[in-house]
Amino acid sequence: MGTSLLENLNVRVEGSGQKTLVLAHGFGTDQSVWQRILPYFTPYYRVILYDLVCAGSVNPDFFDFRRYTTLDAYVDDLLYILDAHRVDRCAYVGHSVSAMIGILASIRRPELFSKLILVGASPRFLNDNDYHGGFGQGEIEKVFEAMESNYEAWVNGFAPLAVGADVPTAVREFSRTLFNMRPDISLFVSRMIFNSDLRGVLGLVKVPCCIFQTARDVSVPASVATYLKDHLGGRNTVEMLETEGHLPHLSAPYLLAQKLRRALSR
Repeated sequence: MGTSLLENLNVRVEGSGQKTLVLAHGFGTDQSVWQRILPYFTPYYRVILYDLVCAGSVNPDFFDFRRYTTLDAYVDDLLYILDAHRVDRCAYVGHSVSAMIGILASIRRPELFSKLILVGASPRFLNDNDYHGGFGQGEIEKVFEAMESNYEAWVNGFAPLAVGADVPTAVREFSRTLFNMRPDISLFVSRMIFNSDLRGVLGLVKVPCCIFQTARDVSVPASVATYLKDHLGGRNTVEMLETEGHLPHLSAPYLLAQKLRRALSR
Protein backbone atom coordinates (compact mmCIF):
# COMPACT_ATOMS: atom_id res chain seq x y z
CA MET A 1 0.00 0.00 0.00
CA GLY A 2 2.39 2.71 1.20
CA THR A 3 2.08 6.45 0.63
CA SER A 4 0.16 5.81 -2.57
CA LEU A 5 -2.87 4.64 -0.56
CA LEU A 6 -3.04 8.02 1.18
CA GLU A 7 -2.95 9.70 -2.22
CA ASN A 8 -5.35 7.24 -3.84
CA LEU A 9 -7.98 7.74 -1.13
CA ASN A 10 -7.50 11.54 -1.12
CA VAL A 11 -6.63 11.61 2.58
CA ARG A 12 -6.48 15.11 4.00
CA VAL A 13 -6.12 16.67 7.43
CA GLU A 14 -7.91 19.90 8.35
CA GLY A 15 -8.01 21.90 11.57
CA SER A 16 -5.73 22.88 14.37
CA GLY A 17 -7.02 21.15 17.48
CA GLN A 18 -5.13 18.79 19.77
CA LYS A 19 -7.68 15.97 19.55
CA THR A 20 -8.21 13.93 16.38
CA LEU A 21 -11.62 13.45 14.76
CA VAL A 22 -12.20 11.12 11.80
CA LEU A 23 -15.15 11.78 9.46
CA ALA A 24 -15.87 8.73 7.30
CA HIS A 25 -18.54 8.86 4.57
CA GLY A 26 -20.98 6.14 3.52
CA PHE A 27 -21.95 4.40 0.30
CA GLY A 28 -22.77 6.65 -2.65
CA THR A 29 -21.01 9.73 -1.30
CA ASP A 30 -17.43 10.92 -0.83
CA GLN A 31 -15.68 13.13 1.73
CA SER A 32 -17.34 16.24 0.24
CA VAL A 33 -20.52 15.14 2.04
CA TRP A 34 -18.96 16.60 5.23
CA GLN A 35 -18.25 20.05 3.78
CA ARG A 36 -21.09 21.79 5.65
CA ILE A 37 -20.18 20.00 8.90
CA LEU A 38 -16.43 20.55 8.79
CA PRO A 39 -16.26 24.27 9.80
CA TYR A 40 -17.88 23.45 13.16
CA PHE A 41 -14.99 21.16 14.10
CA THR A 42 -11.77 22.46 12.53
CA PRO A 43 -11.19 25.07 15.29
CA TYR A 44 -11.22 22.33 17.93
CA TYR A 45 -9.97 19.16 16.24
CA ARG A 46 -7.45 17.82 13.80
CA VAL A 47 -9.97 16.35 11.37
CA ILE A 48 -9.00 13.45 9.11
CA LEU A 49 -11.12 12.91 5.98
CA TYR A 50 -10.71 10.34 3.25
CA ASP A 51 -12.63 8.63 0.47
CA LEU A 52 -13.62 4.99 0.53
CA VAL A 53 -11.97 3.17 -2.37
CA CYS A 54 -15.40 2.67 -4.00
CA ALA A 55 -16.17 6.41 -4.07
CA GLY A 56 -16.51 8.11 -7.42
CA SER A 57 -13.80 10.59 -6.42
CA VAL A 58 -11.25 7.74 -6.39
CA ASN A 59 -9.71 6.43 -9.61
CA PRO A 60 -11.74 3.25 -10.32
CA ASP A 61 -8.53 1.48 -11.36
CA PHE A 62 -7.63 1.38 -7.66
CA PHE A 63 -10.69 -0.73 -6.84
CA ASP A 64 -9.58 -4.36 -6.49
CA PHE A 65 -12.60 -6.64 -6.92
CA ARG A 66 -10.70 -9.51 -5.29
CA ARG A 67 -9.63 -7.53 -2.23
CA TYR A 68 -12.79 -5.57 -1.37
CA THR A 69 -15.12 -8.56 -1.07
CA THR A 70 -15.76 -7.89 2.64
CA LEU A 71 -15.56 -4.91 4.97
CA ASP A 72 -12.25 -6.18 6.38
CA ALA A 73 -10.25 -4.61 3.53
CA TYR A 74 -11.93 -1.25 4.22
CA VAL A 75 -10.94 -1.64 7.89
CA ASP A 76 -7.34 -2.27 6.77
CA ASP A 77 -7.44 1.00 4.82
CA LEU A 78 -8.79 2.98 7.79
CA LEU A 79 -6.21 1.59 10.21
CA TYR A 80 -3.42 2.23 7.72
CA ILE A 81 -4.51 5.88 7.43
CA LEU A 82 -4.60 6.31 11.22
CA ASP A 83 -1.18 4.71 11.65
CA ALA A 84 0.32 6.75 8.81
CA HIS A 85 -0.83 9.92 10.59
CA ARG A 86 0.44 8.59 13.94
CA VAL A 87 -2.97 8.71 15.55
CA ASP A 88 -2.95 7.07 18.96
CA ARG A 89 -6.47 8.12 19.95
CA CYS A 90 -9.40 9.56 18.01
CA ALA A 91 -13.13 10.08 17.97
CA TYR A 92 -14.69 8.49 14.91
CA VAL A 93 -17.86 9.52 13.06
CA GLY A 94 -18.96 6.94 10.51
CA HIS A 95 -21.96 7.21 8.24
CA SER A 96 -23.83 4.11 7.03
CA VAL A 97 -21.31 1.47 5.90
CA SER A 98 -18.47 3.46 7.49
CA ALA A 99 -20.23 3.10 10.85
CA MET A 100 -19.75 -0.66 10.46
CA ILE A 101 -16.15 -0.17 9.31
CA GLY A 102 -15.55 1.81 12.50
CA ILE A 103 -17.13 -0.91 14.62
CA LEU A 104 -14.84 -3.57 13.10
CA ALA A 105 -11.78 -1.31 13.45
CA SER A 106 -12.58 -0.72 17.13
CA ILE A 107 -12.74 -4.47 17.75
CA ARG A 108 -9.30 -4.88 16.20
CA ARG A 109 -7.72 -1.82 17.81
CA PRO A 110 -9.91 -0.60 20.72
CA GLU A 111 -7.17 1.60 22.14
CA LEU A 112 -7.32 3.84 19.04
CA PHE A 113 -10.90 5.00 19.58
CA SER A 114 -12.26 7.15 22.40
CA LYS A 115 -15.81 7.13 20.97
CA LEU A 116 -17.71 5.93 17.91
CA ILE A 117 -20.57 8.01 16.57
CA LEU A 118 -22.64 5.85 14.24
CA VAL A 119 -24.89 7.74 11.82
CA GLY A 120 -27.52 5.71 9.93
CA ALA A 121 -25.82 2.47 10.97
CA SER A 122 -27.05 -1.06 10.38
CA PRO A 123 -25.36 -4.38 11.16
CA ARG A 124 -27.74 -6.19 8.79
CA PHE A 125 -30.07 -4.71 6.18
CA LEU A 126 -31.99 -7.91 5.48
CA ASN A 127 -34.87 -9.11 7.66
CA ASP A 128 -34.17 -12.34 9.50
CA ASN A 129 -36.72 -14.15 11.70
CA ASP A 130 -37.39 -11.72 14.58
CA TYR A 131 -34.84 -9.17 13.34
CA HIS A 132 -36.23 -6.31 11.24
CA GLY A 133 -33.45 -4.93 9.05
CA GLY A 134 -35.83 -3.15 6.69
CA PHE A 135 -35.51 -5.23 3.51
CA GLY A 136 -36.67 -8.62 2.28
CA GLN A 137 -34.42 -10.68 0.01
CA GLY A 138 -36.81 -10.17 -2.92
CA GLU A 139 -36.77 -6.39 -2.48
CA ILE A 140 -32.98 -6.33 -2.49
CA GLU A 141 -32.77 -8.43 -5.64
CA LYS A 142 -35.09 -5.96 -7.37
CA VAL A 143 -32.78 -3.12 -6.33
CA PHE A 144 -29.79 -4.96 -7.82
CA GLU A 145 -31.71 -5.63 -11.04
CA ALA A 146 -32.66 -1.96 -11.32
CA MET A 147 -29.05 -0.86 -10.78
CA GLU A 148 -27.82 -3.29 -13.40
CA SER A 149 -30.42 -2.59 -16.05
CA ASN A 150 -30.47 1.23 -15.89
CA TYR A 151 -28.13 2.84 -13.37
CA GLU A 152 -29.18 6.39 -14.23
CA ALA A 153 -32.87 5.65 -13.69
CA TRP A 154 -32.05 3.88 -10.42
CA VAL A 155 -30.08 6.88 -9.12
CA ASN A 156 -32.87 9.27 -10.10
CA GLY A 157 -35.36 7.19 -8.13
CA PHE A 158 -33.15 6.27 -5.17
CA ALA A 159 -31.56 9.65 -4.35
CA PRO A 160 -34.78 11.45 -3.28
CA LEU A 161 -35.93 8.41 -1.32
CA ALA A 162 -32.62 8.20 0.55
CA VAL A 163 -32.49 11.94 1.30
CA GLY A 164 -36.08 11.72 2.54
CA ALA A 165 -36.45 15.35 3.57
CA ASP A 166 -37.65 17.86 1.00
CA VAL A 167 -34.21 19.39 0.35
CA PRO A 168 -33.58 19.55 -3.43
CA THR A 169 -29.94 20.65 -3.01
CA ALA A 170 -29.27 17.50 -0.94
CA VAL A 171 -30.90 15.30 -3.60
CA ARG A 172 -28.78 16.92 -6.31
CA GLU A 173 -25.60 16.49 -4.29
CA PHE A 174 -26.29 12.83 -3.49
CA SER A 175 -27.21 12.17 -7.12
CA ARG A 176 -23.93 13.76 -8.22
CA THR A 177 -21.77 11.49 -6.05
CA LEU A 178 -23.81 8.40 -6.99
CA PHE A 179 -23.35 9.20 -10.68
CA ASN A 180 -19.63 9.64 -10.08
CA MET A 181 -19.37 5.98 -9.09
CA ARG A 182 -18.72 3.49 -11.85
CA PRO A 183 -21.95 1.44 -12.04
CA ASP A 184 -20.25 -1.98 -11.81
CA ILE A 185 -18.36 -0.90 -8.67
CA SER A 186 -21.54 0.57 -7.19
CA LEU A 187 -23.42 -2.71 -7.77
CA PHE A 188 -20.53 -4.83 -6.44
CA VAL A 189 -20.28 -2.79 -3.24
CA SER A 190 -24.06 -2.76 -2.76
CA ARG A 191 -24.14 -6.55 -2.96
CA MET A 192 -21.31 -6.79 -0.43
CA ILE A 193 -23.04 -4.40 2.00
CA PHE A 194 -26.44 -6.09 1.77
CA ASN A 195 -24.91 -9.53 2.21
CA SER A 196 -22.98 -8.46 5.30
CA ASP A 197 -24.15 -9.52 8.74
CA LEU A 198 -22.24 -8.04 11.68
CA ARG A 199 -24.78 -8.85 14.38
CA GLY A 200 -22.57 -11.59 15.79
CA VAL A 201 -19.63 -9.28 16.54
CA LEU A 202 -21.46 -6.33 18.13
CA GLY A 203 -20.85 -7.63 21.65
CA LEU A 204 -17.09 -7.42 21.05
CA VAL A 205 -17.25 -3.62 20.76
CA LYS A 206 -16.14 -2.09 24.07
CA VAL A 207 -15.63 1.50 22.85
CA PRO A 208 -18.52 3.84 23.87
CA CYS A 209 -20.94 4.37 20.98
CA CYS A 210 -23.49 7.06 20.22
CA ILE A 211 -26.06 5.93 17.65
CA PHE A 212 -27.64 8.69 15.56
CA GLN A 213 -30.99 7.81 14.02
CA THR A 214 -33.30 10.08 12.03
CA ALA A 215 -37.07 10.12 12.48
CA ARG A 216 -37.62 8.24 9.22
CA ASP A 217 -34.85 6.55 7.24
CA VAL A 218 -35.81 4.45 4.19
CA SER A 219 -32.60 2.42 4.60
CA VAL A 220 -32.50 1.92 8.38
CA PRO A 221 -35.64 1.47 10.53
CA ALA A 222 -35.58 2.99 14.03
CA SER A 223 -35.73 -0.55 15.48
CA VAL A 224 -32.17 -1.11 14.19
CA ALA A 225 -30.87 1.72 16.40
CA THR A 226 -32.49 0.03 19.39
CA TYR A 227 -30.97 -3.29 18.34
CA LEU A 228 -27.51 -1.73 18.18
CA LYS A 229 -27.91 -0.13 21.60
CA ASP A 230 -28.98 -3.45 23.12
CA HIS A 231 -26.24 -5.54 21.49
CA LEU A 232 -23.11 -3.38 21.32
CA GLY A 233 -20.80 -4.36 24.15
CA GLY A 234 -19.82 -0.97 25.54
CA ARG A 235 -21.64 2.04 26.98
CA ASN A 236 -24.13 3.13 24.34
CA THR A 237 -26.68 5.86 23.75
CA VAL A 238 -29.21 6.59 20.99
CA GLU A 239 -29.68 10.13 19.72
CA MET A 240 -32.81 10.70 17.66
CA LEU A 241 -32.50 13.47 15.05
CA GLU A 242 -35.56 15.60 14.33
CA THR A 243 -35.21 15.21 10.58
CA GLU A 244 -35.91 12.59 7.93
CA GLY A 245 -33.74 10.54 5.64
CA HIS A 246 -30.47 8.64 5.49
CA LEU A 247 -28.19 11.64 4.88
CA PRO A 248 -28.63 14.25 7.63
CA HIS A 249 -25.19 15.74 6.87
CA LEU A 250 -26.65 16.80 3.49
CA SER A 251 -30.25 17.54 4.46
CA ALA A 252 -29.79 19.02 7.97
CA PRO A 253 -26.09 19.84 8.44
CA TYR A 254 -26.54 22.45 11.18
CA LEU A 255 -28.71 20.10 13.25
CA LEU A 256 -26.25 17.23 12.80
CA ALA A 257 -23.26 19.42 13.65
CA GLN A 258 -24.87 20.56 16.91
CA LYS A 259 -25.75 16.99 17.89
CA LEU A 260 -22.23 15.82 17.02
CA ARG A 261 -20.62 18.54 19.12
CA ARG A 262 -22.80 17.60 22.06
CA ALA A 263 -22.06 13.88 21.69
CA LEU A 264 -18.32 14.48 21.36
CA SER A 265 -18.24 16.62 24.50
CA ARG A 266 -19.83 13.94 26.68
